[in-house]
Amino acid sequence: LANRKLKRRVWQPIHKGRHVALEGGSIDANGRGTLLTTEECLLSKTQERNRGLSRADYEHIFREYLGVTNILWLKSGIAGDDTHGHVDDLARFVNSKTVVAAVEEDPADANYEPLQENLALLKTMKDQDGQPLRVETLPMPAPVYFDGQRLPASYANFYIANKLVLVPVFNDANDRVALNALAALFPDRRIVPVACRDLVLGLGTLHCMTQQEPAAQ
Repeated sequence: LANRKLKRRVWQPIHKGRHVALEGGSIDANGRGTLLTTEECLLSKTQERNRGLSRADYEHIFREYLGVTNILWLKSGIAGDDTHGHVDDLARFVNSKTVVAAVEEDPADANYEPLQENLALLKTMKDQDGQPLRVETLPMPAPVYFDGQRLPASYANFYIANKLVLVPVFNDANDRVALNALAALFPDRRIVPVACRDLVLGLGTLHCMTQQEPAAQ
């Protein structure tokens, strides 16, 4: 049964006569009509998924295929992210009205200015009903390196399941700070830390390695 289901043709959106490439980590939605993404991921020429598509094209695709009405664009992603700007490492909806944003406290760190810029933008943004977003913050772990390469370690790469939230941790002093913050934001779910210092060698952690598929009629 599993083999038959896995072999089924995967649905894929088409825009201007061609298939659209879009990774799950490049978007995050609140389930009510608002979607978060980043300019670096979708509009930068550094790693162009869909050559020639503009901001207007992407917004049309999101409205047409995902049913959203309100698209919010952040700027840049975190250092070490080989996808160049996946939003699931920097800002996530925890409910329909609240976004939690990763924030770097060290002004000398490469992530400091980009994450401060995104935080400032989030504080000006509104949801699909024109209401200001509630914005909470998560710390960043100390930089994680392998063979001189910065890795994209972020607590924002958590995975939300039905009754729990899996949270990447990095044997870092901020692990407990992040877990406590998320516990307050998910009062009805159990917070489960997962050691990811080795997993992030693959340039991603829990949300990056999963693809949630909600039950639907």
